[in-house]
Amino acid sequence: MVRQVASRLACAALVLLGAVVQPAFALTDDEAKAMAVGESADRIQALGKAIQAADDKTAAFIQALADDEVKVANGKPVVVRDDKGYDPVSGAEVKVPDDAEDIINNNLMRSELDTALAALKLFSTDDTVRAAAVQSLLKDPSESRLPIIEKALAAEKNESIKAQLELARAAALLGSEDPARRIAAAKALEGSKNPSTKLLLNERLSEESDPQVKAQIQSSLSAINAALVWGERLGQLFTGISLGSILLLVALGLAITYGLMGVINMAHGELMMIGAYATYVVQGVFQKYFPGIFDAYLIAAIPVAFLSSALVGAALERSVIRFLYGRPLETLLATWGISLMLMQLVRTIFGAQNVGVENPSWMSGGFAVLSNLTLPWNRVLIIVFAGLVLAGMAFLIGRTRLGLFVRGVTQNRPIASCMGVNTARIDTYAFALGSGIAGLAGCALSQVGNVGPDLGQGYIVDSFMVVVLGGVGQLAGTVYAALGLGILNKLLEGWAGAVLAKIAVLVFIIIFIQKRPQGIFAVKGRSAEA
Repeated sequence: MVRQVASRLACAALVLLGAVVQPAFALTDDEAKAMAVGESADRIQALGKAIQAADDKTAAFIQALADDEVKVANGKPVVVRDDKGYDPVSGAEVKVPDDAEDIINNNLMRSELDTALAALKLFSTDDTVRAAAVQSLLKDPSESRLPIIEKALAAEKNESIKAQLELARAAALLGSEDPARRIAAAKALEGSKNPSTKLLLNERLSEESDPQVKAQIQSSLSAINAALVWGERLGQLFTGISLGSILLLVALGLAITYGLMGVINMAHGELMMIGAYATYVVQGVFQKYFPGIFDAYLIAAIPVAFLSSALVGAALERSVIRFLYGRPLETLLATWGISLMLMQLVRTIFGAQNVGVENPSWMSGGFAVLSNLTLPWNRVLIIVFAGLVLAGMAFLIGRTRLGLFVRGVTQNRPIASCMGVNTARIDTYAFALGSGIAGLAGCALSQVGNVGPDLGQGYIVDSFMVVVLGGVGQLAGTVYAALGLGILNKLLEGWAGAVLAKIAVLVFIIIFIQKRPQGIFAVKGRSAEA
């Protein structure tokens, strides 16, 4: 859409600005033909010459080339817009013959056109546009663009953009035929802390034959690597915390149903899946009935996801699980069968294919911490959400009457019953609470991946590992285990790869449980030794 608007403005420029541009810088027929017709190498060379002293008509013509709106008629290029033809030099309307040929731009030519347009944006009055143009030039440097870069450098007032232009100039000089200029360019790039600069120097190092230039490039790469290493380490730490927060959300519900109640709930992942699909349904409702406040759909989806999973969990507890307390093997088999039924039910209602859940605008994008570290908002907010869910759950279990009853029934069911506690009702409430938290986990997961019938299968094993490692019935242990496993897994992935990292984590858990069967935190109280 943006490119179409830009192209329409470019066409208007052809008509309105034809007589305004000074003849010394005006686009000529030969220049337009050279950029439009011929071999890609010749066209790129002509393009490079044109942007060195481009006027508005030249910029408009380059934009039209990039938008595939130029045809060749009688050996001359014609800009075609809305079935009307325009002469790119005079801006006058011309007839487009039926035998006019389309101009074919290959990938290389398209890249050069995009870079040329970025170069022309170096003179925009908008700082953001100029900064983006410099970044585009840094990704595709060329010595042929040195004149326009130096021209922009002389006119630039913003010190930050000026520093980036210096880097763009040095990057362009890396391709110079003069070894001394290449050495100076490599030394100038030494102060860059941008991963794209590192990639550029590595590419140049593989092509370089001069030993002195090679030595300088290697020295610059060492300096850049030293500057980037902290960004890479912090990035690994953040991804580990992000994974840990997701594991924490998934395992918190299981910490109640398995840790506090002793129910091996193999349908826990499917309860999480129900929360994700509830989020998808709420999204659809907002898209259809409340498009003006679509960004608020996720706020509305949180209680819906919790209640949907909690109600399904309460129904399962009252109809099946309440008859299986104290019989772990039967509970495991029954909940496994329920998980298969829930997956098939979802396939029947929503289809077997994954469905997409869009991020609200306030969860899209990210913010840059370092040159090589950008934190995505959806991951950051999920970490915050996990912390809020944890705090709410800790308050509910530790500070409320329901939490007191849950802890009492968990620690000593007969005595709690003798004290007048309705243990059957507390079981239902506790299971519904654990199921509802699983629904919240599904709501969060819908923001970082696709939602499908098999969503829960990828997390059920990890969530059991978190609860067992942290200590059965211990919320603090669940937090430590989730974050510890998340960070350990990501650190090992960077060193040994995803598969070996997973194996190493499993081996670590097996050894840890053998040495400390009660987990990180042991159960305290009179029933701990029972």
